[in-house]
Amino acid sequence: MSTPEVEDTPLCGRNPVLELLRAQSRRVEEVAILSEGRGPALQGILGLARRLGVKVSYRTRDQLTAMAGTPHHQGVVARVAGANYASLDELLAIPGQRGEPAFFLALDQIQDPRNLGAILRSAEATGAHGAIVPKHHAAGVTAAAAKSAMGAVEYLPVARETNLVQTIEILKKDGVWIVGAVVKGGQAPWEVDLSGPICLVLGGEGPGVRPLVAKSCDFLTSIPMRGKIGSLNVSAAAAVLCYEVERQRFAKQAELS
Repeated sequence: MSTPEVEDTPLCGRNPVLELLRAQSRRVEEVAILSEGRGPALQGILGLARRLGVKVSYRTRDQLTAMAGTPHHQGVVARVAGANYASLDELLAIPGQRGEPAFFLALDQIQDPRNLGAILRSAEATGAHGAIVPKHHAAGVTAAAAKSAMGAVEYLPVARETNLVQTIEILKKDGVWIVGAVVKGGQAPWEVDLSGPICLVLGGEGPGVRPLVAKSCDFLTSIPMRGKIGSLNVSAAAAVLCYEVERQRFAKQAELS
């Protein structure tokens, strides 16, 4: 892993802080807990922090709001070292270590950190090996993204690369098939073989996958829309596609067993 890009980032919310402590993937400087009216969830976080030797402080609700930068902190804020980004080589090594076909996501200029966090949550839940985000014009693994991910950022490696097209070419050379998600014109997800080594490419809010990135894909897939709405939010689309990957892989494993 590379060195953290940001130090002492506030992370708030019960599940994100709990998973942060459980994973022990980043240095936690302090856990600040609501001084009054703590329920079982906060007591559990408090007990775990103490067992791990993490500094614990007690704050008023207003003080926690000031630390978190939002009133939606659920009574707990952690000061934590910024996200560690993995290298691309580290991501590529993971499928072999697990004895599984590669499953990556490449996110083409996702701007909203909440969408990024939701995508990472779906990816981790369906067994993805990692995600790739651009260094520029895209959300990074910020506190807002980490909160939306509900702890997934502590388990799912994320690489940050300068040029997504060049990164795609590296993945291809490693035997990974590239599947781009587009609004229209692609095959239905269940018509594309997602059981082998793949990387799903999802585009940013509004513009979607950029033309040059789409041109680099081996296949394009589109989620059929039967209602009056023309497309899904990118995080919802990611969840649909990630679970289609899981469905196909489960079915293939069942055939072979």
